[in-house]
Amino acid sequence: MEGIRELGKLYKTALLEDVIPFWDRYSPDEAYGGYFTCLQRDGQVFDTDKFLWLQGRQAWTYSMLYRKVATNENWLLQAKLGVDFLKKHGMDRDGHFYFSLTREGAPLVQPYNVFSDCFAAMAFSQFGLAAGDEESLDLAKRTFAQILSRQDNPKGKYSKTYPGTRPLKGFSLPMILSNLCLELEPLLDPHLVEDTLAKCEYEVMEVFLDREQLLVYENLYTDGRKSDSFEGRLINPGHGIEAMWFMMDLAVRKKDTVLIKRAVDVTISLVEYGWDSEFEGIFYFKDVKGYPPQQLEWDQKLWWVHLEALVALAKGYQLTGDRRCAEWFLRIHAYCWKHFADPEYGEWFGYLDRRGNPLLTLKGGKWKGCFHVPRAMYQVWQTLEKAK
Repeated sequence: MEGIRELGKLYKTALLEDVIPFWDRYSPDEAYGGYFTCLQRDGQVFDTDKFLWLQGRQAWTYSMLYRKVATNENWLLQAKLGVDFLKKHGMDRDGHFYFSLTREGAPLVQPYNVFSDCFAAMAFSQFGLAAGDEESLDLAKRTFAQILSRQDNPKGKYSKTYPGTRPLKGFSLPMILSNLCLELEPLLDPHLVEDTLAKCEYEVMEVFLDREQLLVYENLYTDGRKSDSFEGRLINPGHGIEAMWFMMDLAVRKKDTVLIKRAVDVTISLVEYGWDSEFEGIFYFKDVKGYPPQQLEWDQKLWWVHLEALVALAKGYQLTGDRRCAEWFLRIHAYCWKHFADPEYGEWFGYLDRRGNPLLTLKGGKWKGCFHVPRAMYQVWQTLEKAK
């Protein structure tokens, strides 16, 4: 389909002339290091707290662009601003990464969330490879080892759940580990890479994926059974879709056409399941039995969900030529550029109501930073160029 192939240039231009310049202008904290992420629509800073997973994500983004797009020295300097901040302030005595810090780097929230560690490891890996920085590469490997040691109990002493009553495990960690392991592959022992990726693929595609429904559950009992509870019935379409393009990357790596096809089929299933037939866009959360979801924001339309769908559908089309991928890509593309993109001030809105109107006009905050938009722009640009 010619229409989809020609869109690669749009995503390239948006990345290099809109999105990254927005963050270049407003995000760097030259005084204390790291980045401001709480940015109003026009880029003005409205809060100076620093959230560690966003610091790591932004440092990774600039490092990745330096390695894969152009040896732009400003990108490397921007990456170093975040990496140095993480090294100086990010870790507690045990090497775990805090959730948030003050502008100056004083801890605010304990390291309860292993995802801060995941994105710090990604940042250290990409920056180390970009800059030839052995200290960063060593930190990436040590952080990855600590993540693996915590995977069975990722929150540790900070977990709020009472032990034993309803022992659930979450989809998020095996999902992100599959991508993180591919990111760090050049640094890791090959046997560790193969073992980790095999376990992640099994968890994602055999445990959390319901093979009959082709839906991905967010939480299961630790033995893989379904739980008839708020948490157990929860479907986050965006999470499952994002995981499917990680699985496609893994499948390409090992030349597994069966895995590619299954990931494409699950992507289509999740998009169709999550699609709002009345107002368009993909719902944030759904209850698999159709009950009212616990999350009051269930019907919001979020930037990252739609961006991950664009990436997965573009990859699915490029790898298989499946027309369903192209048709859904064009439909979601039109929705995104109509509702999320901000031609007046640049970058994308993050949070829409069900009807597609911005709920918040911020460009960054506690959860949205310089990551999903530029990563998706890069991935779609590169993928659609290959589709030619």
